[in-house]
Amino acid sequence: MKSKRQQKILELIKDKIIITQEDLQNELKALGFKITQSTVSRDIKELRIVKGHDSAGNYRYIAGDGGFDGKQTSPDHYRELFSKSARSVNYALNNVVVKCYTGMASSACVALDSAFGDYMLGSLAGDDTIIIVTGSEELSKTLTDELNKLL
Repeated sequence: MKSKRQQKILELIKDKIIITQEDLQNELKALGFKITQSTVSRDIKELRIVKGHDSAGNYRYIAGDGGFDGKQTSPDHYRELFSKSARSVNYALNNVVVKCYTGMASSACVALDSAFGDYMLGSLAGDDTIIIVTGSEELSKTLTDELNKLL
């Protein structure tokens, strides 16, 4: 049942503009799934679904890692997603700060974690800002240089 529900979630976010967990829950209920908000939230996290802009500019849920079948999205996809989401990249000591367009930090952070995870100890995204912690100032500078090449 869980795999059917999660497959349906991916189909829904691909075919419809779904903006909130409540919208997604209502769509699933209309299709006969008995689902709570907390289950929707867990499914979103497990499927690595994020909010971002689609090719038409609509702000909505999008699959963050290539989808349910486990196929990973190409590194070029993540680099493109980052370049369309980020405005600036700077570092101080072992921290990198990425400024993004409003609402895009979560999507950009998924892209960064996937494409540049080897540089990081961890990352944290807000609405329009990402903080990345690296192991050294040298790594922060290298990562900043790499990310600035994408802008």
